[in-house]
Amino acid sequence: MIDRRAIRNFDFTLFVTIMLIIVFGLIILTSATHATMARGDDPYAHVKKQTISVVIGLAAIGFILKMDYTRLVKYAKFIYVANLLLLISVMVIGEEHKGAQSWISIGSFSLQPSEFAKIAMIITFAVYLTAREGKLRNFSDLIPTFIFFGMPMFLILLQPDLGTALVFVAIYFGMLFVAGANPKNLLALILIGAILVGGVLVAQLGFGLDKPLKPYQLDRLTIFVDPYKDPKGAGYHVIQSLVSLGSGGIWGKGLFKGTQTQLNFLPEQKNDFIFSVVGEEFGFVGSVGLLILFYIFIMRGIKIAMKSKDMLGSLLATGIVSMITFHLLINIGMAAGIMPITGIPLPFFSYGGSSMLANLLGVGILLNVNQRRQVLTF
Repeated sequence: MIDRRAIRNFDFTLFVTIMLIIVFGLIILTSATHATMARGDDPYAHVKKQTISVVIGLAAIGFILKMDYTRLVKYAKFIYVANLLLLISVMVIGEEHKGAQSWISIGSFSLQPSEFAKIAMIITFAVYLTAREGKLRNFSDLIPTFIFFGMPMFLILLQPDLGTALVFVAIYFGMLFVAGANPKNLLALILIGAILVGGVLVAQLGFGLDKPLKPYQLDRLTIFVDPYKDPKGAGYHVIQSLVSLGSGGIWGKGLFKGTQTQLNFLPEQKNDFIFSVVGEEFGFVGSVGLLILFYIFIMRGIKIAMKSKDMLGSLLATGIVSMITFHLLINIGMAAGIMPITGIPLPFFSYGGSSMLANLLGVGILLNVNQRRQVLTF
């Protein structure tokens, strides 16, 4: 029988907030996909698949809540190795989609291991850093963390999946900061990374170097600066997204009434640019409402990290919050034309079973940490 404190410590605010986001996302997904289906096909096929992922994710949350997150310490090595093997298997039996070999087909469903790799790395890195608490003050102390995080990140870059690799970077720095790494060292790492990235862009744009970024990746990373430079090519996505957001006005055109969406002018409207559908059909009010819901979620996540009974719980919560926050900032910034197009989905909104499941696993971890901020007897 569950201790009453388990129910009292359950974060109903966070759970209800996530459910509101998911329901809103399913409504938007319905509008974004029903007009794109071929005649005779089920217009709600995408929504049905997404709903199945939600149900499975909620069941996973229930399972996670039954176990103490501190038990993850025993399974961390297994999770890390399994994660590496799964990412390696993608290179062998994975299928290519939109230039990246990131999916493994299982019947009529496709599994994207890199989505679950984020959760695996949050869990294993939290255990790793907890064992090294107080030993991260010097720059040399960070070298083992490069290797620990670098191996799965390298495998993801080989797919190539630049967007997910960037999410890994956000998780890495967020968790290191909370673990007690010297902020000066972290800042130095960020500056070194920025210089390296800048050097690569200059080398490829200015001197014609053809590696490491492929031409389409380079275009997606730079076209947001001036999308009208190639309005019918690389800049098309950004331009149509801005038109969709702007045409919604204050209140929006109404559900199923967004012309950019319903006439399929807006590309990737169920994935990368689903926030643009919100802006067009629900306007500024709907967009701000969604942002408020995400703000509540992030604040609850930060609160859970701060009130955790131990460093492990704080790091787990920090990793989840870092992941969701980075997804949110990049995806919405991408839709607004102020961030590069990296293919990072909007959490709990963009179509994708793997993404939805991974994010709900993260919610389960947050709820678990909060539920056990006091010693419970089960």
